Amino acid sequence: MQILLTGGAGFIGSHTAIELMAAGHSVVIVDNFVNSSPEAHRRIEEISGQKVPLVEADVADRDAMEALFSEYQFDCVVHFAGLKAVGESVQQPLRYYRNNLDTTLTLCETMQRHGCKCIVFSSSATVYGVPDEVPLREDMFCKGCTNPYGWTKYMIEKILMGVCDADPEWSVVLLRYFNPIGAHESGRIGENPSGIPNNLMPYITRVAAGTLEKLHVFGNDYQTHDGTGVRDYIHVVDLAKGHVKACQYAEGRQGCDIVNLGTGVGYSVLDLVKTFEKVNGIQIPYEISPRRAGDVDACFADPKKAAEVLGWRAEKNLEDMCRDAWNYQKNNPKGY
Repeated sequence: MQILLTGGAGFIGSHTAIELMAAGHSVVIVDNFVNSSPEAHRRIEEISGQKVPLVEADVADRDAMEALFSEYQFDCVVHFAGLKAVGESVQQPLRYYRNNLDTTLTLCETMQRHGCKCIVFSSSATVYGVPDEVPLREDMFCKGCTNPYGWTKYMIEKILMGVCDADPEWSVVLLRYFNPIGAHESGRIGENPSGIPNNLMPYITRVAAGTLEKLHVFGNDYQTHDGTGVRDYIHVVDLAKGHVKACQYAEGRQGCDIVNLGTGVGYSVLDLVKTFEKVNGIQIPYEISPRRAGDVDACFADPKKAAEVLGWRAEKNLEDMCRDAWNYQKNNPKGY
């Protein structure tokens, strides 16, 4: 298959590009490098040993998308492009709604004009809102998101469902991610946030590297085994392989499917810290800080549908995630 990756130079997109090529597919990347770096593209080519066409453009740019789809005949699109920081979305809601919805609408309109009706969307477990129970299943009612970032994912899911309802030739797979961490085993690509990291693992690795003083653990009074929040952490390479399976599943079928990509196992913040310390032999100083608004006690997936529908299950464990994340950080102390 010839597959377009929007936002393909980002954390998840770059790992997915490598796994797609390893499975025999060809990829084209479009990225405006707001949350990524051209160096990631160079390293994708280095790891894969293949040339990967790259278009530097905003997916919301109609003319750029028209030119791209006129040049290539795509069998499927994996849509990663979008702003993704929860806290920032609360501070800049209009920017998030404008960017994330505009990119999707422009992309889908261009796809429709060019007869490409197969899309795999990078959604999120945030669409479930504050759950009544765990594990989270795809058929559970989404009770309402707790931030604008989550609402953009929810709205895009509804847009894509509506496209399928209106035109049964479309094939849509909505992948609801849980908490991707880790890095490629080569240490050449990984999570590369600019400024102070929003996510837990890159914050831990920067504390380990000495560029941040200590980790702030937000809350220790949750209804969990050690009082800290429990999440479903998934290795980014496992997640990338889930996209390969989703593209292959989407090809030649019709309709819309929702699939969780998670391990089904919940680990607390302190579980993650202790595992990182054990496998890497590094102490992580931390202090307990007040809870953040909107954080829930526990959130982890029921991954059965992914196994049944996609033939996919996570293979790597928490130790692998911690080892690979630190391997990337120590080999790239200043990022790309």
